[in-house]
Amino acid sequence: MCGRTACTLAPDEVSRASSYRNRGGQRRQPRWRDGDADKYRPSYNKSPQSMSPVLLSQRHFDKDAPVDECVLASMRWGLIPSWFKENDPSKMQYSTSNCRSENLLQKKSYKDPLIKGQRCVILADGFYEWQRVEKGKQPFFIYFPQTEGLSQEKKEDQDDTMTLARNKDNSEAVCPPGEASPGLTEEGEAPGEWTGWRLLTMAGLFDCWTPPDGGEPLYSYSVVTVNASQNLQNIFFRMPAILDGEEEVRRWLDFGEVKSLDALKLLQSKNILTFHPVSSLVNNSRNNSPECLQPVDPNSKKEPKPTGSSKMMKSWLSSGVPSKRKESEMCQSQEEQDSETRPKSTGGLQRWLQGANKKPRTK
Repeated sequence: MCGRTACTLAPDEVSRASSYRNRGGQRRQPRWRDGDADKYRPSYNKSPQSMSPVLLSQRHFDKDAPVDECVLASMRWGLIPSWFKENDPSKMQYSTSNCRSENLLQKKSYKDPLIKGQRCVILADGFYEWQRVEKGKQPFFIYFPQTEGLSQEKKEDQDDTMTLARNKDNSEAVCPPGEASPGLTEEGEAPGEWTGWRLLTMAGLFDCWTPPDGGEPLYSYSVVTVNASQNLQNIFFRMPAILDGEEEVRRWLDFGEVKSLDALKLLQSKNILTFHPVSSLVNNSRNNSPECLQPVDPNSKKEPKPTGSSKMMKSWLSSGVPSKRKESEMCQSQEEQDSETRPKSTGGLQRWLQGANKKPRTK
């Protein structure tokens, strides 16, 4: 299952990170639906019933839109069927945050949206899963392997085998969420091309529910799950259905060309993700700070201490205006620190989380 995610990018960064090529080969940056960017809040610890960024075909809102045009929307996690009769969505008597791929044609809550072509892609830095251990549960953060200084477009062109997904020590290759990679402007890159954190793309179904007594329509979604891949089976027996690369995303969203039964063939267990253990802080959905993502030693009893950088990011998250955050604030350089006080490097992700003396670039 998938019961917790993280998505730390600002709305404009989510748009850049989810750019795609249209049928003419031109790279497009999806826009947000009117007002939806304001409904989304970046978070290190998203739980069901929160609003998350979702990519879908613009034709769901405009029948005359180009067949390959995509749009971003903020949707509630936990699908509310269009036929739900109560006025309060919290009165749903069963959980719809996940839907098993093998049951999509058997349960009305999911069969109706599937037949109508209401397929979407849920975007996130990654998701959390809990492994049963002797003294409780150990949380893990699971995500796409990251490569520093290399855009997603170039990575796909290189037919990368993604062997890092099976390497527990691959954190050295990580470029942290929200941080643009070094060496952004290589010759031949399109202006504004995203070279930061590669967002996880999870298959989902959505529906639109309107309160029986009237009110604003509510768009909500469910994450499709499949059997866990080989490298994740030791953590949990289920995982989100991952769409790997632009072509799979395109086919899942193109409900006109790709019919439901063909789209279901995309829902496979893929051994392409990597992971690291994180603090039990993430167990409580109220905890929303970089420490939720920080790699930890499961054998250590010490919780990670808050750092200057984490306090700054927490303040930014609570400010409620992520859309005003500039990319330059996410591309901060690490000043040289005294060798006796600087923590040992354990990869790009942890360097970012532990960087206490970062200053925004001014140029």
